[in-house]
Amino acid sequence: MKLTIVDYGAGNVFSVSSAFQRLGIEPILSSDSEMIKASDLVVFPGVGHAESAMQQLKQKGLDKLLPELNQPVLGICLGMQLMCQSTEEGETEGLAIFEGVRVKRFDEQLKVPHMGWNELVNSKGFLNGMKESVYFVHSYYAPQNDYTIAQANYPFEFAAAMEKQNFIGCQFHPEKSGKAGEQILERFLTLK
Repeated sequence: MKLTIVDYGAGNVFSVSSAFQRLGIEPILSSDSEMIKASDLVVFPGVGHAESAMQQLKQKGLDKLLPELNQPVLGICLGMQLMCQSTEEGETEGLAIFEGVRVKRFDEQLKVPHMGWNELVNSKGFLNGMKESVYFVHSYYAPQNDYTIAQANYPFEFAAAMEKQNFIGCQFHPEKSGKAGEQILERFLTLK
């Protein structure tokens, strides 16, 4: 099985890579379009600022490639946010995989970034039955929408995960979420 982690300069590629290695999978780190297209599974991680991350994707031509992939794709944190229509962070246009979803900044009255463990609620689809706590660290969030497959609360419910066809997005970090995160990554591996 060939699993590629998209390495575009804005990802938490090493912690994600290590998480898969612990599951016995040796992922490929690449920004090469042909290599990504030829993979069984693709992970699209992200940490950092949406605007600069989107610029990196455009420079490598990945902004056109990613929405056209047919294999299972897992977006993590900023990766999930960039799969949305747009984000308030840098007024950035996203990949529009999750059409019509605009990522918003948490209110100034809240402690930002939202960091720590939160329980998944109303899990369905890819995350069906998951009620465990997972690890979040983010200042922006996707509001609940038609693609939401799990929610978390801070202090209102937001989209903790989304799904559309072969695309799955997790606002949380499965690679930092202990046993629950491991189960989610194992579940992703079964989609190949």
